Amino acid sequence: QVQLVESGGGLVQAGGSLRLSCAASGSSFSSRAMGWFRQAPGKEREFVAAISWTGSSTVYADSVKGRFTISRDNAKNTVYLQMNSLKTEDTAIYFCAAGWVARPTASYDYWGQGTQVTVSS
Repeated sequence: QVQLVESGGGLVQAGGSLRLSCAASGSSFSSRAMGWFRQAPGKEREFVAAISWTGSSTVYADSVKGRFTISRDNAKNTVYLQMNSLKTEDTAIYFCAAGWVARPTASYDYWGQGTQVTVSS
């Protein structure tokens, strides 16, 4: 079992930055791939980024590549999403998820409750 709690969301102006955190509890975090997803109003949930359990492999959606960075600290049971050069279209609820493979289409079996990110123009 893995429990996930996101934090760090908020309101920011376009061009600004935010860092999201996802704190995990449970014994299997360090062996899990972790992903970030987002869901904007009226849209389906979409993949943002994922990281392997060692942190050595990462993958990003094209829409965030070069602006967002996913990282993890297994000693702290936490995964991060550094978001720079934010755009209004990044506005969404951001969710972290735990899976076994760091791929956009992999199965993620544990999810957090989400944190709201709003980017104003």
